[in-house]
Amino acid sequence: MLKNIIKRGHKKVPKSEVSDFGHAPPAGGRNSGNVSTSDVVVNHASRGNMVTNSIQSQQIPSVMTSAAPAPGNIENLPLFRDVPISERQVLFFRKLQICCFQFDFTDTMKLVREKEIKRQTLVELVEYVQSGAGKINENNQEEMARMISVNIFRCLPPASHENTGSENVEQEEDEPCLEPSWPHLQLVYELLLRYVVSSDTDTKLAKRFIDHSFVLKLLDLFDSEDPREREYLKTILHRVYGKFMVHRPFIRKGINNIFYRFIYETERHSGIGELLEILGSIINGFALPMKEEHKLFLVRALIPLHKPKTVAMYHQQLSYCIVQFVEKDYKLSDTVIRGLLKYWPVTNCQKEVLFLQELEEVLETTQAAEFQRCMVPLFRQIARCLNSPHFQVAERALFLWNNEHIVGLIAQNRNVIFPIIFDALQKNIDNHWNQAIHGLTVNVRKMFMEMDANLFDECQRQYSEKAAQATELEEQRELRWQRLAAAATQGH
Repeated sequence: MLKNIIKRGHKKVPKSEVSDFGHAPPAGGRNSGNVSTSDVVVNHASRGNMVTNSIQSQQIPSVMTSAAPAPGNIENLPLFRDVPISERQVLFFRKLQICCFQFDFTDTMKLVREKEIKRQTLVELVEYVQSGAGKINENNQEEMARMISVNIFRCLPPASHENTGSENVEQEEDEPCLEPSWPHLQLVYELLLRYVVSSDTDTKLAKRFIDHSFVLKLLDLFDSEDPREREYLKTILHRVYGKFMVHRPFIRKGINNIFYRFIYETERHSGIGELLEILGSIINGFALPMKEEHKLFLVRALIPLHKPKTVAMYHQQLSYCIVQFVEKDYKLSDTVIRGLLKYWPVTNCQKEVLFLQELEEVLETTQAAEFQRCMVPLFRQIARCLNSPHFQVAERALFLWNNEHIVGLIAQNRNVIFPIIFDALQKNIDNHWNQAIHGLTVNVRKMFMEMDANLFDECQRQYSEKAAQATELEEQRELRWQRLAAAATQGH
C-alpha cells in the first residue's frame, strides 16, 4: 500500500485525494505557491569514521551550499536485508545522510536519478522503522531528527493572501496548487509519524530530539497551504501530545498564541481548522473539575475565534470544541452564550446561520439555571433573527422550536420569553415575504397558544394596543407635516 501511495505522490493530486494514509481530508485550504529550496544543505563527512568497511565503499557527497550535487555523486546503498544485522545501524545512518540532500522540484527534469535515489531511500527508512526490525540507537535517532528537520522546517512561500505586488486574484479552491517537493516531503513526514508512534521509541530519549524548539517549528508549519501537509502535521502533533506529557502545556500555549495572532492581527492562517481538531480531542480528555487555565482558554481564545470573517472555514471544528467545554461543565453555557451574542454578526447572513446552528447545540446541554441567566438578551437576538429578510436566517431561528429540550426551557420561562418573541412572530405573519417562513411562524405561534392560552391572549392584547398607539402616533406625525406644509405655502 505504501508503494502505491508513493507512486501517486508524483502526480498532482485532485482535491478529493489530498489526504493519504487514511487521514480524512480537510474542508479546504489555500493553494501553495512554487517553492525553490536549496539543492544541498548538509555535510556529514565528519561522521564517516562510524561506517564499517563493508559500506565505506559507498561515497557520500561533501558540502555543496549553492549548487546541486554532480550527477553520479549520490550512489545507491544496499538494502537492509542485504547486509548483516550487525551492520544495519550503520547503514541506517548512511541512508539518513543521503536523505539530507534537498532538490529543486520546480524543474522536473533536473537530477531525476538523484531524486529517485532519495525517494527510494526514504521508502526503505519508513519500512525499516515501521517493521520494528530493531531498536534505533541514540546516534541514529539524533541524526534522524536532524534529517527530518532539514527537510520539513523551511520558510513557507508567500501565501496567496499576502501582498506580493500583484493584483488580487480570486482563488480556485477546486484546483489547489500543491507543494512541489511532496514526493519526498510526504515520506519524511511518514517517517516522523512512524518514529513517534513506534513502541520501540523511548520517550525519555526521544524528547531530547523532539524538544520544545522542534514542536514550535511544527506549529509554524500549520500555516502551509498544502492541505496534505497540514493533515500529516495534525496527526503527528496529536501523537506527540499523547506520547510526550512534558510537551502538553507547551503545545497548548503554542496553539493559543497562534489563535491570538490570527484573531487580533492577521485573520489569515491556513491551519486553524486542523489545530481545532487537535484541541477537540484534547478538551475531550480534560479531567474534572476543569482547571482555571482551560476556562481562560475558552474565554480568551476559542470564543473570540467567532470574530474573524473566515469563521466558516473552521466553524465545524470550533463548534465541536465549544460544545465539548459545555458538556464537561454545564455551568459554562452562560459564558458561551453571552460570548456568541458578543460576536454576533450584523450583516453577514451566512455567519448568522452558523451561529444559530451552534447556539442550538449549546442550548441542548444547557440547564435551567444557566438558561435563566442569559435568556433575555438571547431571545432579543433570536427575535431579530426571526424578522431577518434573509429567509435562511429566519428559518434557522424558527427551527429552534423543533428541539424538545429548548422548547422545554422556553415553556418553563414562558412569562419572560413570550412577550419578547410575540411581536416578532406577529410581524412575520403580517409582513414576511417568504411563504415557508410564514408557515413556520404560524406553527410556532400555535405552539405558544397551546402552552399557555391566557398568556397568549395577554400578549396579543398588548401587541394590539402597541399597534394602535403606533398607528395613532403615525397619524399625528402625518398631520403635523401637513400643517407645516400648509404654513409654508401661506408664507409664500
